[in-house]
Amino acid sequence: MARILKNKQCGYNLLIRFLNSPSPGKATTRWVQTLAYEEVRFSTDKPYTCTAFILHGLLGSGRNWRSFSRDLASSLSKTSPSSEWRMVLVDLRNHGMSAEIEGLEPPHDMANAANDLANLVKAEGWAWPDVVVGHSMGGKVALHFAQSCARANYGQSAASPKQGFPWWHWLGTQQSLKLAYYKQLWVLDSIPGAVDPRKIDGEVEKVLQTLQSLPSTVPSRKWLVNRMMELGFSKSLSDWIGSNLKKSGEHETWAFNLEGAIQMFNSYCEMSYWPLLEHPPQGTEIAIVRAEKSDRWDPDVIQRLESRASEGGDGREGKVSVHILPNSGHWVHVDNPKGLLEIMAPKIASI
Repeated sequence: MARILKNKQCGYNLLIRFLNSPSPGKATTRWVQTLAYEEVRFSTDKPYTCTAFILHGLLGSGRNWRSFSRDLASSLSKTSPSSEWRMVLVDLRNHGMSAEIEGLEPPHDMANAANDLANLVKAEGWAWPDVVVGHSMGGKVALHFAQSCARANYGQSAASPKQGFPWWHWLGTQQSLKLAYYKQLWVLDSIPGAVDPRKIDGEVEKVLQTLQSLPSTVPSRKWLVNRMMELGFSKSLSDWIGSNLKKSGEHETWAFNLEGAIQMFNSYCEMSYWPLLEHPPQGTEIAIVRAEKSDRWDPDVIQRLESRASEGGDGREGKVSVHILPNSGHWVHVDNPKGLLEIMAPKIASI
């Protein structure tokens, strides 16, 4: 279902298209066994030239990132008018509209979540994305996707950067200059190594356990929010959980596959991508954004990241950069969207 919405506040067009728009004149959506997504663009008057994938976190969906993606597309259109950016807001498996799609078989882990992205690219016949942005669990999906691209797991074309910002370096003993191109991978407040779930202040595990204890259908969103608050959760977190409901007859049910999401969370905790950060693929910049007030970062992890970022590189490998988002907790796009935009937009515009 394709439609263009006029954003009165910002004065630009937002294109939202769910997976595989139907033929003109039809009002239904055609589904295939791959991910659901939305597109956000500043303008639809000309074809897009660059693509960014936006990956949400646990129990979220692509729609959580609509507002930030609109602002990012707007900013890029002003700073880089020769490029037309398309933001693809993906619903990861077991989440959002992808939870309704059959064929996304287990195991529900980071590897298969990343494979889903590759399958989406191939099914739609797209070029490989120029930028991938992942928040929290989505950050590790992004890291696995980059790792698999570098290993040519998705085919040789996925391993070859097509666009990026120029960076000159010497080529071995030939002492000649070559123009190298960097794609960008943005990992937003996501620990790259294995995570002890008890160190995520226990809140995530407590939320998952609570949701497991609740019935699969609830009377209303208001009932759920009140129930979550009675169990000791904050009003903001309870409201956010309540936003992940969908209508089911006279009741409400989850907009995610809870058991599948739990499996993904376990995989998120177990997986480590330090080897990827130690040897980033040539042509790729991995940009880590750490929220200043996030309680998920151990001092040794921070030191290890900053040490890796300070090493630079000679062009034979990619690079790692670390950015601190001030005045923000884990929910970076809600706590300080303006600051996040100021960090990301200039670097993405350089592509």
